[in-house]
This record gives sequence, structure tokens and C-alpha cells, in this order.
Amino acid sequence: MTMPETQPAVLVLTALPLEYAAVRAHVEERRELVHQDGTRVEMGQLPGASWQVAIAELGMGAERAAALTAQLINWLHPEAVFFVGVAGSLKEDVGIGDVVVGTQVYEIHGGKQTPEGFLVRPKALPGSHALEQAARSAVRDMPDVRAHFMPIATGDVVLADAKSEIARFIRRSYNDAGAIEMEGSGALQAAHLNGQVDALVIRGISDRADARKHKADASGSQERATRQAAAVTVAVLHKHRPRKGSSGSSDSEEGPHPREDGEATYDGDHIDFRGSTFHGPVTGKSDGRR
Repeated sequence: MTMPETQPAVLVLTALPLEYAAVRAHVEERRELVHQDGTRVEMGQLPGASWQVAIAELGMGAERAAALTAQLINWLHPEAVFFVGVAGSLKEDVGIGDVVVGTQVYEIHGGKQTPEGFLVRPKALPGSHALEQAARSAVRDMPDVRAHFMPIATGDVVLADAKSEIARFIRRSYNDAGAIEMEGSGALQAAHLNGQVDALVIRGISDRADARKHKADASGSQERATRQAAAVTVAVLHKHRPRKGSSGSSDSEEGPHPREDGEATYDGDHIDFRGSTFHGPVTGKSDGRR
């Protein structure tokens, strides 16, 4: 097995070639690595950021995504995993070209069929709080991106009929979901079971999950959606910081340090507000004296 010369910091996964190309355009000094089972990634540098980025095109489906994500996590040991690509909108106010950041991801097929009907047994995994916060911060400086922070539904279905039974089922059982796609729950499950990996699903909206899907795709909506999702992912990586420095020591071992983006940092017993302004009360830690 060909192993990376240095351990990559973050893994960005896609299902489709155009999704891969949109992410790849941001990564420089790429080199291809091949797992012993044949899975391939390109690893390179994200300009202006601390991250080495490994990108992979996995193909479609949540089960495939789960298996290959687990394989890549065990091989490359990234600190964070993103699944990036296109999705269909489930909400009127989530338009084509918008980006949905998954606050949580639903696996929509879990349940029990009974004589009274199908009883839903919801399976949901949250996206990483740290990555979500970085995304919320990043999109404030992206006037050309309309972003939504809401749940995403994952199902082994390409939804192209808003009046179908599966569409009614999703609206009835997962009515807060803003988008539907096919891989996110698998990738998040793999990261969750690993226990040490932050994960987030970022999807650009390419259609409205209705009968007009083919017309939207033909108009170039998928290319636009992938560019938007990739741009948000890169912006998140410029905000989010690796847990470990190049020497392998954690940030907490390095003592107080200012953030380049001016944000306050917490380091053990104090908060460092250099480069930022704090408004509000401060409660000190008691040492037993009054």
C-alpha cells in the first residue's frame, strides 16, 4: 500500500466527477495515493490554510460511502471529514444555487412496516459543532452564497417527483429537512463510529427534487451548485484550525495564542481576547479564597 509522506489533516469526499472537480480546483501540489484495496485519493495543499487535503470520489450511495469513508479514516487518520456535492431542495425557500450545511443528517429508510402502516424509526447524526460554527462564521463573508443551516435527508433514491409517496413520506416524517441526497448519513456514521473525527455534510442545491430536475440539470445547475458547495467547504477550512501542530503537539500544549481571524481562544484557565473585543460579564474561577 502506498502511504502518505505526511499525515493529512482533512478528508473531502464526493460522489460524482463534477463534485470532485469542483473541490480539486482549490487544492494545489496534488499527488495521488493508492490504498492496498485500490481506493485512490489525491492529497495536496490548500493555499493560505494549515491543512493538507485529501480528496476522493467514492461513487453514489450511503452504504458505499460508509464503507469507503471508514477505510479512508483508518488509512489516513484525518482530523475532519467533509462530504461535499449536490442535493435536491425540500423547501420552497431553499433555492437552486443555495448551499445547505447539515446540522444533522437523517437516514430516511429506517422503520417498521405494520398493518397500521410504516412506523418511522428515525436515525439521525449531528454534524460537528466546531465545523458548523466555522461554517456559520465563514458564510458571513461570502455575499454570493445563500446558506441554510438545517437537517439533510439521506436516502437511496433520486427524488424527481415532489408528489410521489416517498416525497410525501419525507415531508411527513422529516419535515425540517432542507435537502435530500444519497451519501451523507454513511459518511457521518463512519466518522461517528471512529470517535475522534469531526464531520460535516455540505450540499449545493442543483434542483427542487421534482419533475423539473432534468431541466435544471441541463441548465448547468449541478456545476453551479458544486462550485458553491466547494467554495463554502474551502472557506470553512480557512476558519477551522487543526487540533495538532506540525510537531504533533496539541494547541493546548502551546500556551495562549491569538487567532489569525481575531477570535478569542480558550486555553485552560483563561480566555485570550487579543485581537478581539469582549462585551459582557466575566466570572472568575474560584481558588477557595473570598
